[in-house]
Amino acid sequence: MPYYYPSYGYSDFLANNIYVLLLIPILALSLWAQFQVSGSFRRYSQQTNRRRITGAQAAEAVLRAHGVYDVPIRPCRGNLTDHYDPRDNTIYLSENVYNAPTIAAVGVAAHEAGHAVQYAENYGPIRLRSAIIPATQLGSKFSFILLFAGILLYSQALLLGGIVLFSLTTIFQLVTLPVEFNASARAIETIDGQMLLDSDELPGAKKVLRAAAMTYVAALLMSALQLLRFVLIFLGRNNRGGGRD
Repeated sequence: MPYYYPSYGYSDFLANNIYVLLLIPILALSLWAQFQVSGSFRRYSQQTNRRRITGAQAAEAVLRAHGVYDVPIRPCRGNLTDHYDPRDNTIYLSENVYNAPTIAAVGVAAHEAGHAVQYAENYGPIRLRSAIIPATQLGSKFSFILLFAGILLYSQALLLGGIVLFSLTTIFQLVTLPVEFNASARAIETIDGQMLLDSDELPGAKKVLRAAAMTYVAALLMSALQLLRFVLIFLGRNNRGGGRD
């Protein structure tokens, strides 16, 4: 939560209050999304699909449907740790997805396979996201150091440098959205087209993936809100000429 320092001036006070005002609904959205993910996954993990297709089988079906044959599918430990790793071109499915013949397992596994298909087809946004990862890691590591140094020392140069670095993480979150939505769309389309789930089971997979997508929306909004806060501080001090270079 933000703290208020009268000596910092009106711009800091205004930025902090706007931040708090917008933080409440965004934080509520984030908590709701997390609740929906865990709740939807738990609910549909208890429902076995009629064809008894496991997560691993569903992922393989998505890959084959798109002509991808060189991506191994392996189990990994943990809960909701499913992911596609482009470094070794492998899909990793958690224990309660890999061998589970449930509606949730099919949806999650198909989504991860969708990411593998994106790489195989050179999908633009995922290539862009991969390209900016080094810059994003740099921004994540050093942005807050510069931001807080700039605020405490009243240095506009440090503050601006921190804003530029932090904006890289916001851009990464923005680019992530079409990547995740597209992977889910590919998953649902293939599940339906390959008849991996019956028509009355498909909405369950959609709910699981839709809930997961909302966590990325919430992450983007939170990042954008933090960026806005620092920009308002910078602009306010700049307009008053209160910063030191």
